[in-house]
Amino acid sequence: MAGMTQRQHLASFLRSRREALSPQDVGLDPGPRRRTPGLRREEVAQLSGVSVTWYTWLEQSRDITVSRQVLDSLAHALRLTAAERRHLFTLAGTALPTEAPRRISVNPTLRALVDTLDPNPAHVINSCWDLLAYNRAYARLVGGLDALPEEERNSIWLLFTRPSMRTLLVDWQREAREILGQFRASVGQHPDDPRTNALIDALTATSPTFVAMWSEHPIQAFAPAMKQFRHPRAGRVDLNYTKLAVAEAPHQHLVVFLPASPEDAQGLERLATTTG
Repeated sequence: MAGMTQRQHLASFLRSRREALSPQDVGLDPGPRRRTPGLRREEVAQLSGVSVTWYTWLEQSRDITVSRQVLDSLAHALRLTAAERRHLFTLAGTALPTEAPRRISVNPTLRALVDTLDPNPAHVINSCWDLLAYNRAYARLVGGLDALPEEERNSIWLLFTRPSMRTLLVDWQREAREILGQFRASVGQHPDDPRTNALIDALTATSPTFVAMWSEHPIQAFAPAMKQFRHPRAGRVDLNYTKLAVAEAPHQHLVVFLPASPEDAQGLERLATTTG
């Protein structure tokens, strides 16, 4: 459990949310002569399945252990929003349970940002490396993305199943190992996610190279670096790239490629004149 100051913040937060709810908000009969603003402590305890004494200690800033399950029960009982639930876990000094990546939509402002970064290639991925959004520069760099079914618009899938990626990337082996290492680290956070497991199964059935590399259990942390491309029409282009987290969607990341030199900027200009 967190230190005294944080326990006080936790107690104050719980009390404020308890007092902000009415019995009717949670389906309880308010009864006559109600003096307590909002819910009573015993009502929160009843709704969350904990003892009144234990919940009272929590609001008194006592140094007691709080499990994830209890925190989730309190969040549900107090009708906390997603942001409030995250704040509750933070105050309790407990890591949030990891959520599986989902192919949710990209917010319109982020999508517009991706488009305005053209002629610099940019895309948005989730932690399963699904391509959720990309601009024309990235589509021209990789080629043929719009024609693919949604489940194949995935960086890991393209890397191991599309022969052209082996010539597009100057050092395909290094790039594949690094990206697969990052993917493997992500998989460890949500091993039971159906989308992730379906992708791994499909790659296992399709790519012997994936099977061999996956069996080595590569693990890699992301770091900004340079990617070297040899495009059939734009020529050699070296691009520095970085990945930025999307605040409102923790499993989404914006990936941006910038020219490493003026010559590479000219390569991007040549890329802009290509089609496909």
